Amino acid sequence: MKLRYSTHMVIGPDTTLTHGWDIAPADAVSLQKRLAPLVRLEPFRRRSFLLAGTDVSFDDDAGMAVAGVVVVKIPSMETVEERFAFHRLEFPYIPGLLSFREVPALLAAFALLRIQPDCVMADGHGLAHPRRFGLACHLGLLMGIPAFGCAKSRLTGRFIEPGGAKGSRSPLLIGDETVGAVVRTRRDVSPVFVSAGHLIDLAGAVRATLSASITRIPEPTRRAHALVTRVACCNGLGHNPPP
Repeated sequence: MKLRYSTHMVIGPDTTLTHGWDIAPADAVSLQKRLAPLVRLEPFRRRSFLLAGTDVSFDDDAGMAVAGVVVVKIPSMETVEERFAFHRLEFPYIPGLLSFREVPALLAAFALLRIQPDCVMADGHGLAHPRRFGLACHLGLLMGIPAFGCAKSRLTGRFIEPGGAKGSRSPLLIGDETVGAVVRTRRDVSPVFVSAGHLIDLAGAVRATLSASITRIPEPTRRAHALVTRVACCNGLGHNPPP
């Protein structure tokens, strides 16, 4: 049976929240502030699980996005399912509001899955966000499953470069608050920026990232990027540069 995800969220037994995607940037900022307190962090200690990686490719000239989801079995690294979906762009590129551009396309791709992932690794940020509500938070809330962000670059915060060995990490800080971790996924390569999104804590997000890493970019998001790049090229759409 295909899974169904939508913008209709159930938060607790008596509260429902809905929102659309074709909104003004100022309203999107207000919505992030409204949704941020709903994020919950919980331990995620599973060693064997299905981890879904995501990526989205954009062609602004065509007004289209291609979203890809690849589900990888951890720790074997076997790809168990991959899906993609096209979606018309409704929101411009604005730093800090990435989820309003990506999530509608990603939900369309997730809706095609026949396997329920245990956790989602978003190619973006979670709590490491100026309003503590990045892509992974938004996606996790809407889907109701653990989600975290693993980004190739920093959006906000300060850090000290971690050690050179795989698994080395340092905190990503905004003021005195730890909002993520800067993690070395392979010896002497640039680190990635990991942050909890929803229903997972930072320690669980870091463990999942390292469990899924062979090269610098963890396998679920690396394979999702390869999928959307291939689909975009085959359909004559612009695509993201390789990681």
